[in-house]
Amino acid sequence: MKKTVLIALFVASILSADEADGKTVFETYCWGCHHQTAVAFGPPFNEIAQKRTYEEIKAYIIDPESMYKAFGYKRTVMTKLKLTDKEREAVAAYVISYKGK
Repeated sequence: MKKTVLIALFVASILSADEADGKTVFETYCWGCHHQTAVAFGPPFNEIAQKRTYEEIKAYIIDPESMYKAFGYKRTVMTKLKLTDKEREAVAAYVISYKGK
């Protein structure tokens, strides 16, 4: 029985290893400038989630310079992050989860 449980846990960890976790991506790449609900160097996620769509958040992560111009801002200090598609999708979903918080 113990062997079956261990095998099942091992298989589950392999299957989920390919999936990015938005909170982990946030803590790794974003936390230095953004916090979930408090102003830090950059705006908090709850503010971003109120103003932007999931697609806009992903686009801003891909190319901050183009997006800040599209939004009419005079400048941006956000750096271009080298994230995988899955990491970008995960962190964008994590940010948008703060809508209304």
